[in-house]
Amino acid sequence: MQHQQEEASPRRRSSAYLNALSLEIEKRLQRALASSSQRRNSLQELFADLALEIDDRAKDIILSREDLISSAEYSVNDRLCFYDVLANYYVRVPLRGKPILDLIVQVWSQSFASHTFALLFHKWLFEVELDHADVLLRYSSALVQGATNVLWIDIQSNARCFQSLFKYLLDEVALKPTRLNKIPVQAQRDLYLLLSRFIFFYNAVEKLESFLKLCPTFPNAILVGGPADIFVTEVADQPASKIKSGASPAALSCSD
Repeated sequence: MQHQQEEASPRRRSSAYLNALSLEIEKRLQRALASSSQRRNSLQELFADLALEIDDRAKDIILSREDLISSAEYSVNDRLCFYDVLANYYVRVPLRGKPILDLIVQVWSQSFASHTFALLFHKWLFEVELDHADVLLRYSSALVQGATNVLWIDIQSNARCFQSLFKYLLDEVALKPTRLNKIPVQAQRDLYLLLSRFIFFYNAVEKLESFLKLCPTFPNAILVGGPADIFVTEVADQPASKIKSGASPAALSCSD
């Protein structure tokens, strides 16, 4: 009994800490929504804070031993960010993420809204059961847009702050057909093109063969060729792509 109580106490502390973080995110999104003049800066600051590394003291509060093992799989050089643990939290407690999701939708046209959605809800989209096809279509398109913006920040700053996001989308979605098939076919294609652009940057070449084998069907395949042709075209076109992430590298304080 005493042992069970000792185990429950850290779990309660972790839950309370993550709940407090979620409430703070809600408040900051509400402030952004209320002030059009400060909206962009507020969203940029929130995004940058989500990308901060968690210090050891906070790790001790937030993570159980099992969480540490699970999170280590996607951390980079033992670097664990707030968005990593919050993304897991919103899978375990989806209702806690709903107010945040609703607020993000209300500021969607603003810079950094899609970035924040991708950081916080990339796991939720694939690991929580969503009922409506139109919801899946809307949020899967939003994820690809947000992830594109986020990963380009790493390219621009030559850092790997968001490698855990890329790694999850590659390992746990693109290479797992049961999850990939959860989203509409067009979103699958868009995700494939997105990951193609960054697979070399994030040093995931050893997974290229499996990645190509699981390439979704493209309607214009007769014209553009097979998976390898599509991949090469996407990689070759990357330097010419002028996708604006809306964030300067200086907005983030991380390094690889």
